[in-house]
Amino acid sequence: MTPQLNEPLSQLSLLFVTASMAFLALALMLFSFQLSQLGKSEAVEKKLTKTEKAAFWVTGVGTTVLTIGVVLRGIAAGRVPWANMYEFSISGALLILLVYLTSLKLKDIRFIGTFVVGFVLITLFAAVSLFYVEVKTLMPALQSYWLVIHVVVAILATAFFTIAAAFHLSYLVKSGSKSKIMQVFPSLDALERYAYRFNVVGFVLWSFTLIAGAIWAERAWHRYWGWDTKEVWTFIIWVLYAGYLHAMATRGWNGKRAAWLGLIAFLSVIFNFTIVNLFFKGLHVYSGL
Repeated sequence: MTPQLNEPLSQLSLLFVTASMAFLALALMLFSFQLSQLGKSEAVEKKLTKTEKAAFWVTGVGTTVLTIGVVLRGIAAGRVPWANMYEFSISGALLILLVYLTSLKLKDIRFIGTFVVGFVLITLFAAVSLFYVEVKTLMPALQSYWLVIHVVVAILATAFFTIAAAFHLSYLVKSGSKSKIMQVFPSLDALERYAYRFNVVGFVLWSFTLIAGAIWAERAWHRYWGWDTKEVWTFIIWVLYAGYLHAMATRGWNGKRAAWLGLIAFLSVIFNFTIVNLFFKGLHVYSGL
């Protein structure tokens, strides 16, 4: 049965996604102001605590509004909202925020709020300005429950890799800066541990993504592996993160080298999602554009 498409509802979804960007932009301004004023005086520090709390409240509101936008997109399409680049982007941005806000309950990682919210804003801006497409019926190869399993795990893995990348970036900035702002960040060892743990979770999820993709490929095209562009890049990403984890765990390859390797692996994720989807041809390229 073909689902009923609802473009007006999709436009309402777009309105909520755009509204969430306004809240997140305000949160980014508050986070940035708080960072810029750190280390000035005790009185300023107290005011900054209120600024930081306000930034997280606004981030929470923005996340809620974005959630509504993603849900409405799914209802408008009559399916899960991650079948093209636009839907993957808004769903990915939402999961990044949810993973970050949930992680705050376990570890005090407030200091990367600026990096996380900034990246989410860039992602949403690209989604609404470059990747937006009207709701469409899925092509036959995507009409499978594996779309739910395979893609949502890939999005979740990307969310963990994104937060790990924020720690890598923080490590590199802190190691090369003596400003008072960076002194409030955790030690370099702590930043490295945080990045490693998030990358471990992301790697496990990405491994499942690779396996689930192979199973889905066998169901759809009667072969587990076909050296398709997307398959190759998914494997390259897996190798890069496997190399990072192996180097950290067994070779003592830490410090700046590990941070740069982690960032290179994350950039390969971005390359796979953008350049491969937009400019390469293959069975897995579902940009929708």
